[in-house]
Amino acid sequence: MLVVDVAGKVRKPGLRRLPAGSRVADAVAAAGGALPGADTSALNLARLLADGEQIVVGRPAPAPAAGVPGTAVASGPVSLNAATAEQLDSLPGVGPVLARHIIDYRGQHGGFTSVEQLRDVNGIGDRRFSDLKPLVTP
Repeated sequence: MLVVDVAGKVRKPGLRRLPAGSRVADAVAAAGGALPGADTSALNLARLLADGEQIVVGRPAPAPAAGVPGTAVASGPVSLNAATAEQLDSLPGVGPVLARHIIDYRGQHGGFTSVEQLRDVNGIGDRRFSDLKPLVTP
């Protein structure tokens, strides 16, 4: 089971328990659906959920970090369980393909319980892991 927080413009915001493998659309539906007029275009409704993440309905997506794509680092550690592909892509040495591998891994394994599990992701060797370890959290 996953626990996610559905917030924003939904009928019944709050914590929702969903089966592993659920998608953003399932979380929105479990919260009673989006309110009339709520814009869901900022959400990828097909994305697999990660335990502990928050889905905000009807608010614009946060602005991307300034800088050169693929080299910017977030101001704090990036959550392996909640980060978007774009947030993962902002980490040094992580491009769109590796970001997708990380997201696929968390979807297939129910999320990360430790940063060490990053070593099990296809495409992450010892050097890349040592670069990423201080920049991420489970």
